[in-house]
Amino acid sequence: MLSVVIQTHNDEDALARTLASLVSASVDGVVREVIICDAGSTDRTHLVADHTGCQFLTGGLSAGIRQARSDWLMFLRPGTRLADGWSAELIEHIARGGGPARFTRSRMSRPPILSRLFFLPRNRFDGLVIEKARAQSLAPGDEDAAWLARKVSARRLSGEIHLPA
Repeated sequence: MLSVVIQTHNDEDALARTLASLVSASVDGVVREVIICDAGSTDRTHLVADHTGCQFLTGGLSAGIRQARSDWLMFLRPGTRLADGWSAELIEHIARGGGPARFTRSRMSRPPILSRLFFLPRNRFDGLVIEKARAQSLAPGDEDAAWLARKVSARRLSGEIHLPA
């Protein structure tokens, strides 16, 4: 049903935390595959991917999108954790013919109010979910997931996501 794409660079520990939050959805059949798009890590990121059964690519984001077998993609940052119940809401969203969507940041992951008012957020792809065909048309080169997220208007899902500090 869903391919998860994670871009990494020396993110061994953070990747392990993210993958742990995907286990129950993988068992339930929601997550079909996880694709790691690595940008030249020198740590053991590749071993984490290998031991957990992920596909490990050294190409950019477009290589990961092409490699995905599912019609729907979810982009996550290493260290991101999805809160319980996210998969049920995502299944419902896709069944309604949803379109692009993002998860809601948990309270602990939101920046302070003043920075939200006066500064633009650096990364807005908080669990971006998008159709593969649309992602392919928007990311013809080696852009990153944050760049891709700025190109789409996405519905906010109520399922929470915990972002790394």
